[in-house]
Amino acid sequence: MAHLAPSGKWDARYLGPVPHDASYYAKCMLGGALACGITHAGITPLDVTKCNMQVNPAKYKGLLPGLRTIVAEEGSKGLWKGFGPTFVGYSLQGMFKYGLYEPFKDLYMNVAGEEATNKYKGAIWLAASASAEFFADIALCPLEMTKVKIQTSQPGTFPVPMFDALREMSKLKAETRYPLGSLVPLWSRQIPYTMAKFFFFEYIVTLFYRHVFTAPKDTYGKTTQLGVTFASGYLAGVVCALVSHPADSLVSLMGKPANRGKSLGQIASETGIVALATKGLGTRVIMIGTLTGFQWWIYDSFKTAMGMGTTGGK
Repeated sequence: MAHLAPSGKWDARYLGPVPHDASYYAKCMLGGALACGITHAGITPLDVTKCNMQVNPAKYKGLLPGLRTIVAEEGSKGLWKGFGPTFVGYSLQGMFKYGLYEPFKDLYMNVAGEEATNKYKGAIWLAASASAEFFADIALCPLEMTKVKIQTSQPGTFPVPMFDALREMSKLKAETRYPLGSLVPLWSRQIPYTMAKFFFFEYIVTLFYRHVFTAPKDTYGKTTQLGVTFASGYLAGVVCALVSHPADSLVSLMGKPANRGKSLGQIASETGIVALATKGLGTRVIMIGTLTGFQWWIYDSFKTAMGMGTTGGK
C-alpha cells in the first residue's frame, strides 16, 4: 500500500486503499448524508419524547410514560412530528460532518507531516472533527430550531408540515431568533459531541485491531470489519451522550415559551446543572449509542460498497 503521492512525498491522501481525490470526498459527503438523515429521522418518536421530557418534565415523566402521553393526546402521528426537518436537517449535517472530516483530516495530517501524525493522531482526529462540525451546524441550525419548535409546541399552536413550519419560523424571527438563533448552543452541544464521537470511534477501532483482531485489517472480511465499525460506533455514542447532554437540554429549553428572551446562563441557573445533566439522559444514552453505531455502520457500508474500505484502524 503506497503512502507516497505521485511526487514521491509522504501524503495522507494516499494512505488508504484508494487515493483521496475529489470523487472520494464527494462519496464521503453522500455517505454521511445517508448515515445521519436515515438514522435521525428513524428515531423521531424517541426524539419527540426526549425534547418534551426536557422542556416539561412534570408532564413527561419518562420515556414510556412520555410516549403514552403523546399518543393519548395527539394519536400516533404526534410521535412523528418534525420528521421532515429532522431528515433534511440531519442529511445536510451528515453531509458536512462526515464529508468534511475526511479532507480536514488529510489536510491536518499533511500539515503535521508523517512523524507528528503518528505521534499526535488523537489531536488530528479532534481538530478535523471540530472543523467539520463547525460548518455542519450552520447547515443544520434553521432546521433543528424548526424541529424543536414543532415537537415542543402545544398541539394546534404551531404548524406541523415542514414548509408551513419554516414559513412560520421566518415570521417569528424576533421571538425565535431564526435562522441561526440556536447556533451557539448547537455548537456547544455538537462540537464536543462530534469530537468525542470521532475521537472515541477512531480510538476504539484502533484498540479492536490491536488487541482483538490482530491480523492486518485487510485480511478480515467486510462483515467482520463492519461489525467492528458498529461496535466502535455504539461505544463512542455512549461517551458522546454523557459529554453533550447538558447543552442538549439547553437547546430544548430555549424553545419553551416561558424562557423567551432569557439568556442561556439564566436558563441554566434556573434549571440547575444536575437537572441539565440528567433529565432524559437514560433515553439519550440508548438513543445516541444505537444512533452512532448505525451511522458509522451505514457510512462504512456505503464506503465499502464504493470500494473505499472502512474507516480507521490502520
